[in-house]
Amino acid sequence: MHSAAVTAEGDRIRWVELPGRDPARVYVHGLGATSPAYFTATAVHPLLAGHRSLLVDLLGHGHSDRPTSFAYTLEDHADALAAALRAADVTGAEFVAHSMGGAVAVVLAARHPGLVSRLVLVDANLDPLPRVPGAAGSSGIAAYTEEEFVSGAWREVRDRAGAHWWSTMRLAGLEALHRSATHLVRGTTPTMRELLLALPVPRTFLFPAADGAFPGSAELVASGVLLTAIPDCGHNIMLDNPEAFARAVAEALDKL
Repeated sequence: MHSAAVTAEGDRIRWVELPGRDPARVYVHGLGATSPAYFTATAVHPLLAGHRSLLVDLLGHGHSDRPTSFAYTLEDHADALAAALRAADVTGAEFVAHSMGGAVAVVLAARHPGLVSRLVLVDANLDPLPRVPGAAGSSGIAAYTEEEFVSGAWREVRDRAGAHWWSTMRLAGLEALHRSATHLVRGTTPTMRELLLALPVPRTFLFPAADGAFPGSAELVASGVLLTAIPDCGHNIMLDNPEAFARAVAEALDKL
């Protein structure tokens, strides 16, 4: 386990690091998750093992600190992650980033281009979302005010999330979880999709085949984004179909 201070107050991001050759790979989890739980099997898979790999927990999540003074915008997450990577002497990394982590990785690539050489986005958020009371995930969390969520509505989210997601969501700070969800559904300006379209690095977007055609696919493909549908999985592709996921990541990283 490694760590680095990423705010003026000394709040620390932590990551599990596996030794290996460059370029480094950075794995970034989604909302209410933690990278070691979601990505260790991928990082050590025979098709992908051997590279220096950082399984990073975003600020407010997992093993990282959970400051209540941090705003948890996507830009804030990206800048904090960039500070951690610079402390780890990482440049030109290959990113594998899931859900909200994919949105953070896109923002990071736009704001800190020297840190990113390639993006593999895993069913990542690219567009603003509505706030939907009673919904699972970020839309439902953001439907509460922060005061409502912290004072007890988090229990309703816990019950909707189910045992698996809650097993990692419970590690996140309540303020961190609510603010991250709120800023995720709000998105960025330009949007994450618009930022992704303009990035000059190789980009791959993995999504569940069961979802059907990916929205805006023609524009993404025209900009050079490789879209790959993964069979037999839901949103957590790396957990639902780990073999297909590892092969798709390896192909995206030009390892096959």
